Amino acid sequence: MSDLIAVAGKGGVGKTTFCALTVRYLIKKGLRPVLAIDADANLNFNEVLGVEIKQTVGGVRDDLLKNMGMLPAGMSKDAWIEMQLQESMVETKDYDLVAMGKPEGTGCYCYVNSVLQRYMEILQNNYPYIVMDNEAGMEHISRGTTNDVSYLLIVSDASPRGVRTAARIRDLVNELSVKVGGMGLVLNRLLNEEMTEAALAEAKKRELELIGVIPADDLLLKYDMKDRALLELPDDSIAVKAASKILDEVTGKLAKAG
Repeated sequence: MSDLIAVAGKGGVGKTTFCALTVRYLIKKGLRPVLAIDADANLNFNEVLGVEIKQTVGGVRDDLLKNMGMLPAGMSKDAWIEMQLQESMVETKDYDLVAMGKPEGTGCYCYVNSVLQRYMEILQNNYPYIVMDNEAGMEHISRGTTNDVSYLLIVSDASPRGVRTAARIRDLVNELSVKVGGMGLVLNRLLNEEMTEAALAEAKKRELELIGVIPADDLLLKYDMKDRALLELPDDSIAVKAASKILDEVTGKLAKAG
């Protein structure tokens, strides 16, 4: 049974960076292969991992609707979808990556989504851990495209607006009755003690459970400027050490719950 760690937060708070740090952590701990899922329509999980995406799940879905009557002879729709989804996956020795792509367009997606959900359920059972990068609306989780969330990490910067968004995401999860085993707030890119105290105060006001803090790390910016994969970050990186502390707690909780 896979453990699904989902990460959400408003744009620009570093949630995709945290997803990459999570994949790095799991690989370093020998908890591979990891399935990475980019469920944000603004695709960039692959960039921080250092790989290219050729096709998205959304693209497969749209192609089927456009070419429903032109499938290869003797091939069922289910088999065609599964073949296309397999080909869209980016595979490495330590992790695989699937990009969900854009939301649904016009037309009926009921059949395709049912096949997609079944395929994702089969796929996810092949990995001990799944790391899912979500947009703030958590569309793919709310649609039931993925299995239950083992742990949801909501990432925010130190701004009151970011923390308020984190609180709204928590409320949305509760409203949608999404099955979440645990949930915690990660405060990211904190520059100084004053900023940390302000963010902590806002989190307390919003009754958000804090699971950890990640200080600003200039090394992340250097890697971004050089277009280097964050999996290559050294162990003594400030962000790596802070994220590892958070993930030690998360994986420890999942191990006890498992």
